[in-house]
Amino acid sequence: MATKKLRRARLSQELCERLSRHQITTCQDFLCLSLLELMKVTGQSYYDVQKLLCKVSRACAPKMQTAYEMKLRKSLDHSSAFLSTTLHSLDQVLHGGVPCGSLTEITSPPGCGKTQFCIMLSVLATLPVSMGGLDGAVIYIDTESAFSAERLIEIAGNRFPTYFDSDEKLFCMTRSIHLYRELTCGSVLKRIMSLEEEIISKKVKLIVIDSVASVVRKEFDTKLQGNLAERSNFLARGASVLKYLAEEFSMPVILTNQITTSLSNGLANQADLVSPADDLSLSEGASGSGKRESGCVTAALGNTWSHSVNTRLILQYQDLPTRQLLVAKSPVAPFSAFFYTIEKSGLVLQDGMDQTNFTWEGTNPALQTIRVRNSALKDTLLDAALPSTIGVLPWAGRGSETAEIPASRAGGWYSWSQQEAPDTMTGSNFW
Repeated sequence: MATKKLRRARLSQELCERLSRHQITTCQDFLCLSLLELMKVTGQSYYDVQKLLCKVSRACAPKMQTAYEMKLRKSLDHSSAFLSTTLHSLDQVLHGGVPCGSLTEITSPPGCGKTQFCIMLSVLATLPVSMGGLDGAVIYIDTESAFSAERLIEIAGNRFPTYFDSDEKLFCMTRSIHLYRELTCGSVLKRIMSLEEEIISKKVKLIVIDSVASVVRKEFDTKLQGNLAERSNFLARGASVLKYLAEEFSMPVILTNQITTSLSNGLANQADLVSPADDLSLSEGASGSGKRESGCVTAALGNTWSHSVNTRLILQYQDLPTRQLLVAKSPVAPFSAFFYTIEKSGLVLQDGMDQTNFTWEGTNPALQTIRVRNSALKDTLLDAALPSTIGVLPWAGRGSETAEIPASRAGGWYSWSQQEAPDTMTGSNFW
């Protein structure tokens, strides 16, 4: 709340402009100054500055409301409480769709459709309220350079062919989606700290950050002293500002996350991206001593971050071409699973498929195991990537990740950590 702009604290425009010339633009900037400093900057008396302090304090202080008032507000305007995903079964479980006023995280291995889902939700937010949309603009912060304007138009045209029946409507929709490419933690934080006035001026109804993990894991090596605390501070500050924006403007905020290998000794392996070779062995890890450790794939950024998001959706592999969507954490929905495919129109649920073949690992969403590849997909990848006799998957590991290869001489699977890997790992000269 302290990041609220002074223009929204009902101060006069003249005073706001005067304060702005001294780089005082938020309530926090104003309240951090002493009475003497404020008298000098504003040119007002001691008594008037005290009144200004009270006014700004009241403007940024969280206002008490009863549970009845919260329920009444949502019941009067149900359209502002949720953003429909148009995935009917998922919307039913979530009581209407992606909740407004809170943070929703989408986690998955690469290739499961995180960005596709974000693009689809961006289209939906621009639709009229009568069609389940929010009738507003979208701020899309892309940290992986994965956003595609062509895919945006393709999803819109195929999902709503009747509404987007002309190029003019499609172009109008694309003008409502404001894309920012921010490639560092500092630039991401600076961008979200400056969003308040942009939300008002552009009538923004949805914020998407794809992805949070990308910039964090590139900049912070948690093995170095002090980096873990610095990373936690960045994530806490970012989550705090985004929650304020979500609550203040009653809008959904969508964040995407990556996966990591959680070893049995409690450590997390830095698997930022998963290659086909890594997919075959992410159920096993390697410790620094070379000793093999059992493990599983979970959402990245740790347990503390998992408490910062209000809703967590996990996308994971099922079989070709079907994938699975899990509602792993929600304040209103039970743990649920849905099968889906990715089509020209975006994500499409397969409502006729059996939904009983899934497992819930414990009660902590941060520890929910994520399926990276199943055996059928593994066989498909091997058939495509390996020679008919002896061969090696291209090495794409990072750090101490584990890779596996088939060896016909032993009739089984070999596994090693990168530290233990042979010097020569390509072609027939491996053996």
